[in-house]
Amino acid sequence: MSKPLMAKATAVWLVDNTTLSFKQIGDFCGLHELEVQGIADGDVAAGVKGFDPIGSLQLDAAEIERAEASPTYKLRLKHNPASEGEEKRRGPRYTPLSKRQDRPAAILWLVKFHPELADAQIAKLVGTTKPTIGSIRERTHWNIQNIQPIDPVALGLCRQTELDAAVQKAAKKRAAEGIVMTDDERRKLVSTETSLAMSEEPRLPSSIAGLENFSLSRDEDEKPEAPLDAESFFNLPDSKDDDEDDDR
Repeated sequence: MSKPLMAKATAVWLVDNTTLSFKQIGDFCGLHELEVQGIADGDVAAGVKGFDPIGSLQLDAAEIERAEASPTYKLRLKHNPASEGEEKRRGPRYTPLSKRQDRPAAILWLVKFHPELADAQIAKLVGTTKPTIGSIRERTHWNIQNIQPIDPVALGLCRQTELDAAVQKAAKKRAAEGIVMTDDERRKLVSTETSLAMSEEPRLPSSIAGLENFSLSRDEDEKPEAPLDAESFFNLPDSKDDDEDDDR
């Protein structure tokens, strides 16, 4: 359930002007029951002016009366059509200052391993601009020689679920446009859990599969070569043999 505007100030008003239980006020305002009790005791939110939820059209007086009559009743926030969709994020994602230097590495990773993603999707995932994505995609970025591709999920710039959703959306769009994906691209579209559960792919290309045990044939009469002894390379001739060679 969404919280009311100025939740703590609303809780102060409900404590001062109603007989609602601490749990009812806490559930409605998103506060702990003990925190509401602290407000009633004056230990929490001291000096905070109460905010009337009825005057701000967040609650009806009849809703409060119904909750006062039944301690187990939960207050319901009044629907406000003007606030519908207000929590949805608009525009590019905000990136903290400490992580902004990691965005080029994340963009290069997305461009390299997920070329099906559009620039708008990458901008939304990483929180960057299309000119920056274009400069990295075209390798005209001023620091392109020093940028190493790094997974944006590992950098904390986006969540794995958000990346999977963007990739799946891009795949559906390409399928609708009739673009055929390669096997490598299709494998990247599966979720993380599915990818980890998949069996290991064969290391040999399919064109030479089955030839890993193939060996060159040799003549039946040819004898295998004796294994080389490393010590034979270090055995020096005896001194007696050297003297015989000198006499000769």
